[in-house]
Amino acid sequence: MMRWLRALRDTLQRLRDLEARSERIQIALGRIEARQTANATSLADAEFGVFSQWGEDGILQWLISRVPIEKRVFVEFGVQDYMESNTRFLLINNNWSGLVIDGDERNIERIRRNDLYWRHNLNAVCAFVTRENINSLLAEAGLSGDIGLLSIDVDGNDYWIWEAINRVSPRIVVVEYNARFGSERPVTIPYEPSFVRSAAHFSMIYYGASLAALALLAEKSGYALVGCNSSGNNAFFVRKDVMPGSLRALSASEAYNPAQFRESRDARGNLQFLSHDEEAELLAGLPIVDVTTPRT
Repeated sequence: MMRWLRALRDTLQRLRDLEARSERIQIALGRIEARQTANATSLADAEFGVFSQWGEDGILQWLISRVPIEKRVFVEFGVQDYMESNTRFLLINNNWSGLVIDGDERNIERIRRNDLYWRHNLNAVCAFVTRENINSLLAEAGLSGDIGLLSIDVDGNDYWIWEAINRVSPRIVVVEYNARFGSERPVTIPYEPSFVRSAAHFSMIYYGASLAALALLAEKSGYALVGCNSSGNNAFFVRKDVMPGSLRALSASEAYNPAQFRESRDARGNLQFLSHDEEAELLAGLPIVDVTTPRT
């Protein structure tokens, strides 16, 4: 029995060593890509992914090489177990510090058990983020004023939460948009503090806000839309007072990219692989708010 347990421990240790070695290779490749894309002439040409779901790692490396950052601190929420995120490469490669928030205690415990939690200055907090509690969460983490980056991806109340934030003033903001709402209409889902995407509609595509709604909020808050990733789900904004001349403010219609992924599901939870028009039909009749009115 003891021999079997020792063999199991040895196997687990080898797996952990392989995982660590694989991550080091990922990071090394990311550093090479960052150097290769440093002189890219557009946000789209800078895309690459190390820990991000799509090309956000490359875009953020490109932006922080242009936008002056005095306080290398980030806030990201909706991170799950932080294996896939917009800020992990910033933490490891650029030695930023930051706060990550997720609503599942198991995810937070997994982050805290990871080596990066003692190797880097990372604070992981378990909370379901709402517009009522976000500023308190930031205050409890000791964050205020100017910071480098805010990344919002909660698959739901993204617009309302960004609108509520007044505790910090990030120089770069990344927010998920729902491309299915199109490029012209400034709309978002109605605010519901307990909104959960999987419970709101079986399709899993009823959530978030349109790019036009986020662009209007950005303008009101002193930010410029500078582009979207090519996958069509994340928008990038820069605070106007630190925006370099090499970046250009874009309208929602200029920056908009349609979603290149198909994630809609049927009532039994099976992927449907619908076209954009079919997804629009699926969403027809569900309530949305025009943020300029605001009228549902």
